[in-house]
Amino acid sequence: MDEYVDRFYDHCSVERGLSANTLVSYGNDLRRFVQYLKSRGTLNWKEVSHEDVTGYLESRGKELSQRSRARNLAAIRSFFKYLVASKLISGNPASRVRFPKLRIALPKFLTNAEVESLLSGPDPSKPLGQRDKAMLELLYATGLRVSELAGLKLQQVHLNAGYLVVRGKGDKERLVPMGEWACEALRSYLEEGRVAILRKAFHQNVFLNHRADRISRQGIWKIIKQYSKVCGIHKNLTPHLLRHSFATHLLENGADLRSLQAMLGHADISTTQIYTHVARTRLKEIHRTFHPRG
Repeated sequence: MDEYVDRFYDHCSVERGLSANTLVSYGNDLRRFVQYLKSRGTLNWKEVSHEDVTGYLESRGKELSQRSRARNLAAIRSFFKYLVASKLISGNPASRVRFPKLRIALPKFLTNAEVESLLSGPDPSKPLGQRDKAMLELLYATGLRVSELAGLKLQQVHLNAGYLVVRGKGDKERLVPMGEWACEALRSYLEEGRVAILRKAFHQNVFLNHRADRISRQGIWKIIKQYSKVCGIHKNLTPHLLRHSFATHLLENGADLRSLQAMLGHADISTTQIYTHVARTRLKEIHRTFHPRG
């Protein structure tokens, strides 16, 4: 049974182009499912029933949140779909198992004043300050995921034209405009701060740590947390909060959903539509606060 899980893992990696994080999650979920089946004496995928799938999910009980339960089921469904396509089994025993209803949590975001405060935090007279300034400006100006920022290569940057070529989830490529402020901050970092950090060495990645090596996602998180304290921002500031702020502020200022979807790199526009809820909620708050009969 484990052999087919490994084959499915390779299939997802090579043919479906799933992200590394998704692959790890799917792999962990399926291996727990295999352990559950073996503990019940099921040693062949042809023997797995609808009841086995529901029994496994119920056995995890409170250990799984609704979102984790949905991800587990998605992994199992996809795996059995792969087995059906490979003609190892004739039907998908997970196809009739219902996904749990997920409560839509509206993304949090920074106010314009909080963004201005954060972006003024780094000291541009120092190499690391120039780096931090460029990172923060880019995150807010482009809505990049933290993994996309950490992995950004020099050849992906087109400063004169003012855009980035970004490789996102599923290794899909998209063009993202930067805007003048981010371009200026990035140019200063590349021409001055990055040169000082490298000290005549060479590295293909744009953003580097103090040891002149590629900065990690965790490193970016720590830097943002530091500036949130310095700037007195009491929200749980993360790279993704800047991504939410980018999307929310664009919509508030008239951007259309399709353009926003392209810039964020969402495969499905339904993922982007969450920001319309944010914009509506924001408008209601403004009305309630400032209208005499709010």
